[in-house]
Order: sequence, then structure tokens, then C-alpha cells
Amino acid sequence: MRFVVVTGMSGGGKSTALKMLEDAGFYCVDNLPVSLIEKFAELVSMPGSEVGKVALGLDVRSGQSFDDVAGILEKLKKTGYKLEILFMDADENVLIKRYKETRRIHPLAADGRVEDGVRAERQVLEKIRRRADYVIDTSLLLTRELKEELDRIFVENAEYNSLMVTVMSFGFKHGIPSDADLVMDVRFLPNPFYIDELKHKTGNDREVQDYVMSFPEAEEFTTKMTDLLQFLLPNYVKEGKYRLVIAIGCTGGRHRSVTLAGELYRRMKDRGKYGIKLYHRDVNQQGK
Repeated sequence: MRFVVVTGMSGGGKSTALKMLEDAGFYCVDNLPVSLIEKFAELVSMPGSEVGKVALGLDVRSGQSFDDVAGILEKLKKTGYKLEILFMDADENVLIKRYKETRRIHPLAADGRVEDGVRAERQVLEKIRRRADYVIDTSLLLTRELKEELDRIFVENAEYNSLMVTVMSFGFKHGIPSDADLVMDVRFLPNPFYIDELKHKTGNDREVQDYVMSFPEAEEFTTKMTDLLQFLLPNYVKEGKYRLVIAIGCTGGRHRSVTLAGELYRRMKDRGKYGIKLYHRDVNQQGK
């Protein structure tokens, strides 16, 4: 039997993950009291049970002690249960924004301040997060991309590590992305904005891509970046990093950066066990 414990930050996507696992054939139970975890595991594992895949959602909504949860899960592992822990996470600012948009009250925000609740929850969950088999950061993930990640782990049974790579294009005139880990400046390449027939197109159009990639410097940049990332990513995984944002910028974020971010994404997407997505922040902005 496959037994997955789904936990993580409130607003991080736990409920969505449980729904997706249910669609994938898992028997799902959400927010079970701590005192019933062992009995639940015993019942679904009884001989003759028709349940082959179980997903158990655990969070802090009922004031559950996660020191107790960590101990119970460790005890179950020692008695032979093959538990997998999926931890759903997101940046603090993203979690706060999600709560404010839905007007929900954070379970640990006694005085109504979402910020305090998020910080308190992260501290409570730190121990179980360190023990997680999978950490998925949903800060920049679309629902479709989350489903792809879950399918890769729990349906395709592919080898997995918790690093999610985002290759992002942006325009310097609109500001450097605050969450970028690596920032690369490609303004050394000729700008398609000054070519009349390319000016109103973007790096998503073949004509712009062909123009940008026709310069040897563009090919060399992409090759060197691919080599660098092939060195860096395994080392980031080894150190436990779970999110990496590679920001590639040009002046306006519509031509050169979009082309090279897309090219880098295409070269990297099938080269590792990490998740990878492409995001064009400023492609719809006007200007060069």
C-alpha cells in the first residue's frame, strides 16, 4: 500500500494536492485528529483491505501538536509502514496575498494578523518539513503545473528531488525580480525592437527567435548557461534547495530575454529529475 501524508503551509496548496491525488485514485482523508492517525493506518492496512493508495491530509487547523505528529509518523515508519511525506509550501508574501484575497482567517493568527500566523506556522512545521520526502513550492506554479508534478511523483513514479526551477524573462526597465536567485543580462545582443518588422512581435514569435539566435553570441550564451546549470543544479539539490529562479533580462523584457529564456528552458527541461517551468514576466508590457 502507498501511504502519503500531505501537509504544509496553510495556503500552500494542500487541499488542491489532495483533490488531485483523489483524482489519481488515492483514498483521501483530510485533517484527521492526531490521536486517530495510528488507528487509521492500522485500518487501511488490514488484510483484505481494498484500499491500495492512501493520502492523509494534516495541518494546524485544529491546534494539533506537530511535535506529536512527527513522533507518530516516525513510529509508524519503524513499525513497517512505508510513509511518504509531501510538504506543500510557498513564499511568505505569496501566502499572505492568498489569504487576503480569499479573506480567510489564518488558523494561527489569533489577533487577525495574517503575517504573524504565517510565521508562527512555519516555525511549528519546520521539523516535519525537514523530514519530508517531497517539498513542492507553489509560489509560481499554475494548477496545471502542480498536477504535472504530482503525476510525475505519484502516478508515473519518476525519480524526484524537491528542486523546482523557474526560467524567467524580464525587462530591466520594469525592475529586477525580487525573488531571482541568478540574474543574467542579455542586453549585449542587438535589439529586435529597432527592426520595423520585429518591433511589435515578441520572443515567442519565430521571426524574433530566428533573429536573436542568428548571432553567435546568443548561441554561445545559451550553451554556457546550460553547462553552468548542469553543474549547479545537482549541487543545489545536494544542499536541500527547493526553489531556483533564473532571471534573464533585456531592456523591455519582450524580445531578447524571452527568446533566450525559452531556448534555455528547452535545453534544460529533459536533462534532470527536477521540475522546471518557463515564465515571461514582462512580455505583454509595451516598449523596447
